Amino acid sequence: MPQATPHRPRKRFGQHFLHDRNIIHKLLAALRPEPGQSLLEIGPGQGALTLPLLERCHELTAIELDRDLIETLAQKAEVLGRLHLINADILRIDLGNLDLPPPLRIVGNLPYNISTPLMFHLLNWRDRIADMHFMLQKEVAERIIATPGGHHYGRLSVMMQYHCATEYLFDVPPGCFTPPPKVDSAIIRLRPHAQLPWPVADEAHLGRIVQSAFGQRRKTVSNSLKGYIDGDGLRALGIDPKARAENLSPEDYSRIANATETPA
Repeated sequence: MPQATPHRPRKRFGQHFLHDRNIIHKLLAALRPEPGQSLLEIGPGQGALTLPLLERCHELTAIELDRDLIETLAQKAEVLGRLHLINADILRIDLGNLDLPPPLRIVGNLPYNISTPLMFHLLNWRDRIADMHFMLQKEVAERIIATPGGHHYGRLSVMMQYHCATEYLFDVPPGCFTPPPKVDSAIIRLRPHAQLPWPVADEAHLGRIVQSAFGQRRKTVSNSLKGYIDGDGLRALGIDPKARAENLSPEDYSRIANATETPA
């Protein structure tokens, strides 16, 4: 039989295939997958993580955009368990329509060019999700877990921490992938809050406030949030009007959102 042509990673899909066994073992140790759990993998690629997951759990759903990978991956999985492969764009998937009972456990090596919108897309179903383990560009991972006052702290930090408990697990060097990316990567764990610690009445309004503050991060918050709240209003909330965007915590932003209205 003629040998199959090796799959060439496609730049338009942001493909960097994980191959390092040590990293795979560390990720499996962090996941601790068990049979009976509703596991969803995003971007299984050539199956470096998919197949070990199947060996442990015997059943797995995976969403892969590149249709040229589907048949080979399905063949590899046949002897290991039931792999439910969906050839689709995850950004167009409604998790509520998947035949997966909550709570979902999601894992994936996310394409760097869509990682942030993809995570926010998944958070639309946070009440169905137990946890998410993602491989991301290291800089993005550092921004997600950053604390107020830190160099990496910004809009992504506030919004992800509003929705989730965030944890930086470990680094993944470029040489662990084929082809190696030009940047370092990292594994993070996101656990959607069962109860939001700082709930707001209007999450879209919160997002606009955070965007306004960090869009003018060199200004004091009394200036960057001028359309929403004045200095006296900030002081009433216990917030220094002379502080800058990176000095305010997610709780601070939530209190501002609940104390204000969207400008007309």
